[in-house]
Amino acid sequence: MKQSLPLGRVAGVPVGAHWSTVVVLLLITGLLALEVLPRSGARVGTGLYWVTGAVAAVLFLAALLAHELAHALTARRRGVEVRSVTLFALGGVTEFDAPAATPKAEFVIAAAGPLASLAAGVLFWAAALAASLASAPLLVLMALSWLAGINALLAAFNLLPGAPLDGGRVLHAVLWWRYGERDRADRATTRAGERLGLGLVVAGLALSLLWARLEGLWLVLVGWFLSTAARGEAAANDLRDGLRGMRLRDVMTPDPRTAAEWLTVEEFVARSVLDSRQTVFATVDFDGRPSGYVSLETLRDVPPERRATTRLREVARPLAEHAVAEPDADASDLLKAALPGRELLRVVMDSGRIVGMVTSTDLSRVMRQAPLRRGPLPPQGP
Repeated sequence: MKQSLPLGRVAGVPVGAHWSTVVVLLLITGLLALEVLPRSGARVGTGLYWVTGAVAAVLFLAALLAHELAHALTARRRGVEVRSVTLFALGGVTEFDAPAATPKAEFVIAAAGPLASLAAGVLFWAAALAASLASAPLLVLMALSWLAGINALLAAFNLLPGAPLDGGRVLHAVLWWRYGERDRADRATTRAGERLGLGLVVAGLALSLLWARLEGLWLVLVGWFLSTAARGEAAANDLRDGLRGMRLRDVMTPDPRTAAEWLTVEEFVARSVLDSRQTVFATVDFDGRPSGYVSLETLRDVPPERRATTRLREVARPLAEHAVAEPDADASDLLKAALPGRELLRVVMDSGRIVGMVTSTDLSRVMRQAPLRRGPLPPQGP
């Protein structure tokens, strides 16, 4: 997930937030100021409700960040490299370079997050108890109690058994250990995640329509997200399975047309685009080295009146890091490059000459072929 607001690094791990986190911060502040804190009975001004709500909302996000950092730091100790930690509207996400190597490592990494949330809940509960014994203002006591309860609820929710929740990871580790087959555990946990998401959507609709509870809309949103994420994870697993043991030469589109970066858009369209089946073209400099790429959409977005004067180098998108590789490179590395919006994943060169390219379309084909490469599936467990 793209970080809109970089927050720095923790133990070398990039930490940031998606812009939607700001929306959540405002919503939680409003919920506390208008609904939760007034129940404390504290006779204070409206402004103090809002200030206390804002502080509590920031503390909640800090606890959420601690949850994700627990995953990240535990993974680092288990030899799994971490790409980033990002907060967003529905929680947080820790992105890894590769899955855990053993069921035990996966179990420990997955369990670290809910344990951190439970620890935060206990910490806030202890703070609320201390505040009560010290006769602290009711407003402070109510805010600390809410933080204790919401973190305990977060720990419990994350342990629900379905991907991509932490409980789904724990279930995956257990099934992987029991069956000795990662693929079988993948299918079971993504299927459980889809069903869990659907169940939350149904429960949310029932709360909204039958009992007129606004919380139901939140359940619908969370359930939709879980179901969608589970389907996306299942697709990623299919892609990983499809790429296993393959080299770039097995995946690439061979002998692709390239685009000389000094050509104008009009010249290139007339010479190479209209009679080609390619949807993306690597651009090359005067020495024949890849310098970027253009897609049909990139070319289309150049206004017709500017196509005769606009050079391809002016509109080409830059290649990702390590985007140039040899034909015998491991195709599984493509998983790290398959990011939304990135069309050209690898330019394949041999002896200084471009011999192929791998695009998002090539990956889609591999993913669709993956079930055909597998043998009969084993019987599903409970």
